[in-house]
Amino acid sequence: MEYDEKLARFRQAHLNPFNKQLGSRQHEQRAAEEAPDTTSEESPPEPPAGEPEFHCTERVMDLGLAEDHFSRPVGLFLASDVQQLQQAIEECKQLILELPEHSEQQKDAVVRLIHLRLKLQELKDPNEDEPNIRVLLEHRFYKEKSKSVKQTCDKCNTIIWGLIQTWYTCTGCYYRCHSKCLNLISKPCVRSKVSHQAEYELNICPEAGLDSQDYRCAECRAPISLRGVPSEARQCDYTGQYYCSHCHWNDLAIIPARVVHNWDFEPRKVSRCSLRYLALMMSRPVLRLREINPLLFNYVEELVEIRKLRQDILLMKPYFITCKEAMEARLLLQLQDRQHFVENDEMYSVQDLLDAHTGRLGCSLTETHTLFAKHIKLDCERCQAKGFVCELCREGDVLFPFDSHTSVCRDCSAVFHRDCYYDNSTTCPKCARLTLRKQSLFQEPRADMDA
Repeated sequence: MEYDEKLARFRQAHLNPFNKQLGSRQHEQRAAEEAPDTTSEESPPEPPAGEPEFHCTERVMDLGLAEDHFSRPVGLFLASDVQQLQQAIEECKQLILELPEHSEQQKDAVVRLIHLRLKLQELKDPNEDEPNIRVLLEHRFYKEKSKSVKQTCDKCNTIIWGLIQTWYTCTGCYYRCHSKCLNLISKPCVRSKVSHQAEYELNICPEAGLDSQDYRCAECRAPISLRGVPSEARQCDYTGQYYCSHCHWNDLAIIPARVVHNWDFEPRKVSRCSLRYLALMMSRPVLRLREINPLLFNYVEELVEIRKLRQDILLMKPYFITCKEAMEARLLLQLQDRQHFVENDEMYSVQDLLDAHTGRLGCSLTETHTLFAKHIKLDCERCQAKGFVCELCREGDVLFPFDSHTSVCRDCSAVFHRDCYYDNSTTCPKCARLTLRKQSLFQEPRADMDA
């Protein structure tokens, strides 16, 4: 009873704790004006003499005792199973159609409908304690922790709601799927194919026809047809095969066969499996252009320039391997993204050809070539000491095998002026001296035996 009396006196004060402009005088005047009205009413009983009197000041804050903290929050869904949620969703849909368009009530109903659907999806795919790593068909799936990125499941072709759903990504081929779709995957990881059989289909769209596939998808074997019944048949420009709409999303990719034969870089529609394979093979040097299409160098000037730069870099490589300063500066790491450029001058990747087409590769190789030549010819004395002097004219500056005005003997690697080499003879004089010396060495033992 005493607590109720104190609470009644507290509520009768009617103070606004957030209005700091009210002073003590305003409170006294307001209390004086309300005195006649309150005299007619029954005054609350006086507190006992032993207890302190309850006073209200302007800094007393409303603690919310008048609020009902145990009432049901607005928008709380009590549906406990999927059937009740589905019924609530249908009722919410009907309510949205009945409400006036663009009204606040309709907007609130739409928000409530979204919450209901998210709750339904959560019940269908509960966020259980899934393992962080799953290995399946050579896929190595890792559980994703990102909740804000919107992705699409590669298996069921539906949106992955990261906030309420568990999903995995393959670290090899970047295959994404729900946790509930893991056991439904039937295609092995593309990374294994790239590791064991890294080669391209170099025939342009090798189509065999739907009848060769028994009118079924080349990947999931679902029935397909060109009329779209029961599912639309979509052709992959890389493999030439037909796929269903779940395995072919009309993704675009550059076709290596069209690049090598026609120098055509226009992206074309490919299946999901081909898209992942081409993405993994993009930077792999598996194209030997001299064997596949040697005439391509006659029509593409960029390839001729790049081949000459690569040949010069291979001639510079022995200087860097035997130079301490070059090894400390790690000059060869300038080409760490294209390691095959310091190994041979024949292999190309699709990324190399694409960069050559856009002009980026020529510019970057020219800068690297200039940096390497500057170290050998100007900066490093040890590399300068490994230069050559033309043995035909014995005039001019020190020669290096990567200079544009020199010729290199294929047998002994001697360096000459190009004009001197072709004006005098096509035979290297250094090789000729070595040949005469070998002949004299063989003739001397014979003369001793005859004697």
